[in-house]
Amino acid sequence: MTLASSSGLGAGTQFITYVGTYTGARSDGIYAYRFDATTGKAESLGLVAKTANPTFIAIHPDLKHLYAANEVGEWKGSPGGYVTSFRIDATSGKLTELNQQSTVGGGPCHVTVDQTGKALLAANYGGGSVVSFPIGNDGSIAPHAAFFQHVGSSVNPGRQMEPHAHSINTSPDNRFAFVADLGTDNVLRYGLNPAEGRLLTADGPALKLPPGSGPRHLSFSPDGRFAYVINELLSTVGVLAYSPATGALTLQQRISTLPPDFRGSSTTAEVRVHPNGHFVYGSNRGHDSLTVFRVEADGRLTRIENIPTGGKTPRNFNLDPTGRWLWAANQDSDSIFIFAVDGNTGHLTPTGQKLEVGSPVCIRFIPSAQ
Repeated sequence: MTLASSSGLGAGTQFITYVGTYTGARSDGIYAYRFDATTGKAESLGLVAKTANPTFIAIHPDLKHLYAANEVGEWKGSPGGYVTSFRIDATSGKLTELNQQSTVGGGPCHVTVDQTGKALLAANYGGGSVVSFPIGNDGSIAPHAAFFQHVGSSVNPGRQMEPHAHSINTSPDNRFAFVADLGTDNVLRYGLNPAEGRLLTADGPALKLPPGSGPRHLSFSPDGRFAYVINELLSTVGVLAYSPATGALTLQQRISTLPPDFRGSSTTAEVRVHPNGHFVYGSNRGHDSLTVFRVEADGRLTRIENIPTGGKTPRNFNLDPTGRWLWAANQDSDSIFIFAVDGNTGHLTPTGQKLEVGSPVCIRFIPSAQ
């Protein structure tokens, strides 16, 4: 059984959009926008939380708390990055910091809250490890309950000499957590005990992808039958059939995210499934485009088109909860471009809106109280 999504997330048309960034000369932390999904217009709310390198953020199912992976190599004088919890003011968009915890491993790059809201999961890219934390009733993060160090390597000497856990996502039924490890070409499956905020030792073999793939992010289809893994180093998407009974993922198809005539250098970043389940999108850094795929009846993909993102190095992107708009974060041109989404064809049309924010990486939506 697939658990219900966050209550009310797609019910209205007024949202607050949060943007995680790399901090530096043009960014101090997490920024927010008020977004009207009827008109597609966004209004800046400015800096809502000052915090170091909040490159990936996640929203609690209660829509009242936000969590950030602070992508650094040291916290309070000890090796390892950290995660931060915030309380959300859904009227102003402001975030109030609750607490922080070490991720033990360095360079945390991805966080996920499980569907019960009791467990926070994080992937450490630099450390090549994963970690889980219980979440308190007040939204704060307790000390980590489980930590697993990955081992191994693969064929790319520049990027795969050691493990690099790049994302962690729960299964539709919340029984498992899947980790895409770029350094080892594995998608690993862990058990999950949400009540204790605890990852459990993997209870089955990892899914081994073709050498040099570099799996990065993963997204499930709305019906839970398939998962789509984007492979950073080979610029491909893998279509994975999911078995709820066993938790097994099986590779069904690999398809390029790039046009057949492209000969330059490019890597991928994010993969997202449209809320209607009919389209999959992926981002290309170098080609600086979004790939639009149509989902066939058997879950396989057909590439429709590539759309320029209007900037350089599109990192994360996200579809708003209504499925009518797509926000693309161009990390190296300090910009976000908003596209209108055709729910019948999957086609993206630039709206002409360019939002200026330093080194944007991750985009998340919550309903606005206004």
